[in-house]
Amino acid sequence: MPSGLIARKVGMSRVFLESGEAVPVTYLRVPPNIVVRTKTKEKDGYDAVVLGIDPKNWRSRKGKEHVRYALQKEWAVESLEGLNPGAQVTVEAVPAEGQVTICGVSKGKGFQGVVKRHGFSRGPMSHGSHHHREPGSIGMREEPGRVLKGKRMPGRMGGDQLTLKHRPVLVCDAKSGVFAVKGPIPGPSGAAVYITIESAPQKK
Repeated sequence: MPSGLIARKVGMSRVFLESGEAVPVTYLRVPPNIVVRTKTKEKDGYDAVVLGIDPKNWRSRKGKEHVRYALQKEWAVESLEGLNPGAQVTVEAVPAEGQVTICGVSKGKGFQGVVKRHGFSRGPMSHGSHHHREPGSIGMREEPGRVLKGKRMPGRMGGDQLTLKHRPVLVCDAKSGVFAVKGPIPGPSGAAVYITIESAPQKK
């Protein structure tokens, strides 16, 4: 089986454990992951599989038919057994009560000021104050006489690639093709995320 797959974020909910504790979870739906192609040690230097979702038939101007995928992602694997091109990978590849790494893109928030972007404290909001949500002084007088790189200032916020490691899988429903991981994950509902399987639960 591959060490990862592509999923889409459904939304957040909560799961009650046997102890009665309510744990926030994020549900992910796994569409059929189709093996687009494989890479071998003999030809490419390592074994890997490329998975794709949402295939769509496409015809070139010369009349040749091809299949395009909405998203593709490569994962290194230890063995290519059963991963022939055209095979499908489902949510059954995710081990229940295991741990996964999730990679996604956070929500874009546009151009924001320093208060929202970096958590600066604002100035007095009373009448007569001219310092409300401004960044304040950024100069350094004569030496070195410039603004250093990396200065926290207003700018574009969000839209960053984030990776969350060691996220436990609390629910795995193979019939409906969904599973739930503990806590929030980046991106809006419907966004695609890449799941890398870290470990499966140890058998007692």
